[in-house]
Amino acid sequence: MTHEDAGKYALKHPPGIRPNEQIAKAIREKSSGRELACGAGEKISKELKVDMSEVGITADLLEMKIKKCQLGLFGWGKKPNHGKDIHAADSVSIEMKSALEEVAENGAVTCAGLWGIADRLGVERKAVSAACDTLGLKIRVCQLGAF
Repeated sequence: MTHEDAGKYALKHPPGIRPNEQIAKAIREKSSGRELACGAGEKISKELKVDMSEVGITADLLEMKIKKCQLGLFGWGKKPNHGKDIHAADSVSIEMKSALEEVAENGAVTCAGLWGIADRLGVERKAVSAACDTLGLKIRVCQLGAF
């Protein structure tokens, strides 16, 4: 979504869709104001044993802005890199490059794919995101639906 769409997150979904009340309650408990951190969304997903996309839809319907992307892509305040909390890596290991090439399609990778690589290689999620920046890979399909 663009900055002009801020506060209109529910419009991404069909009319009449209602928030899951159990998820909504958890979001309200773990959020600050009108913002939900990505990590809190992940925690809710695990605690309630629901898909992250369900948490994202409920956050949208509550007009919650997703902040502090765990890949460092957005929501980190007024950073000089357009609110990003990452910068291109100085170098990318062969193992990381190979793992990224395995999940890349048409020059893009998914958020879920990057989380899997981070877990498998035992590195921070932001390190995988930084490697994507270095290799010119676009990151698509946020698990919470933010992009």
